[in-house]
Amino acid sequence: MKQYVVAASAAASMLFFANTASAHVTVLPAESFTGAWETYTIKVPVEKDVPTTKVAVKMPAGVEFEQYETVPGWTTKVDKSGKGTTVTWSTEGEGIQAGQFQRFTFVAKNPDKAGDVAWDAYQYYKDGSIVEWTGDEDSDSPHSMTDIVKSTTSGHSHGGAMDSHGQVKSDEADDDHDDDSKLPLTLSIVGLVLAVVALITSLRRKK
Repeated sequence: MKQYVVAASAAASMLFFANTASAHVTVLPAESFTGAWETYTIKVPVEKDVPTTKVAVKMPAGVEFEQYETVPGWTTKVDKSGKGTTVTWSTEGEGIQAGQFQRFTFVAKNPDKAGDVAWDAYQYYKDGSIVEWTGDEDSDSPHSMTDIVKSTTSGHSHGGAMDSHGQVKSDEADDDHDDDSKLPLTLSIVGLVLAVVALITSLRRKK
């Protein structure tokens, strides 16, 4: 019986910490590569009974902001100053309601040096309160972290490389291009095999 109680307590503790972690503002992916043009997504859950109407995220040192994805009903502002770049999403509408979350996506270039980068985020509620997600991992409001690891190839990106116009290129498009380039060779091989079979068949008939 004691073992069941311990197991139940452990399961409850894991569920509590999972729910607590999921309630934090997070920036994903949690791992990326040096020098990559990465597509990042900031996930903003609501912890209170009042809606969130604004969220701001500050680019870590060495991370270069490039572009953002528009979100219906939300206005995006990019503030570049001597203290770094801050991207703010705000709305005059109902905002993110209790029990909901919203995702905001942007593209940024990772630093060339490997290491952890911290995303300081600020969550604004409709009642005027602000939650600053700027603490370390042991704090009540930790900032999200991304581990930048050394890349052996240049231009690698979780969300696709950048083209000459600064747009994200899909990895699927590259795969399609590779498939298209292999098609003529495949058809040539098939045609050669069929020709050999036809020749052998013709020789046998003559015999």
